[in-house]
Amino acid sequence: MILLIVAGVVVLAIIGLVIWAVSLYNRFFSLKNTHEATLGQIKVALKKRLDMIEQLLGAVKSYAAFEKDTLERVTAMRASVGSAGAGDLAGIEAESRSMLGRLFAVMENYPDLKTSQTVTSLMDSVKQVEDEIARQRYTANNVAEQFNTMMDTIPSNFIGKLAGLIKLQYLEFAGEDIEKRPDISF
Repeated sequence: MILLIVAGVVVLAIIGLVIWAVSLYNRFFSLKNTHEATLGQIKVALKKRLDMIEQLLGAVKSYAAFEKDTLERVTAMRASVGSAGAGDLAGIEAESRSMLGRLFAVMENYPDLKTSQTVTSLMDSVKQVEDEIARQRYTANNVAEQFNTMMDTIPSNFIGKLAGLIKLQYLEFAGEDIEKRPDISF
């Protein structure tokens, strides 16, 4: 009888360990999928930003001559966002911010352009996209932090290593002042 009780306890302990290991495994993949989905949202927001830059360029062209290659670069960058990885997003982010800065500099020289309803509407949309990018960037890094903490701490790191998982990459947009959004005030 005691042998049966001990065997039952051992079986329950094994079942408990299996359930615990499966829950950790599922948590890893839940975080990984959330991180990938957030990166997808950042790509969508970057595409929106680039679309708005293109629209602003169209509005600005009627007032000023603007570099032709800027429009070509915006189009090429928009096409590359879909296939961009977490590391590539930093370059696209920096270049699109740079283009916005140059575009705003051109707009500053043309007061009539600033009062255009189209430009005003597009500028409001740019502000919203900037906020969206910031929120998604924050979410992606928070999810990466949770995942990476699990990869670094015992006992979840054993499950992560057994599953062949590696740490997630943080979104770091180096080489720019990320604390400051592009100045889009008039």
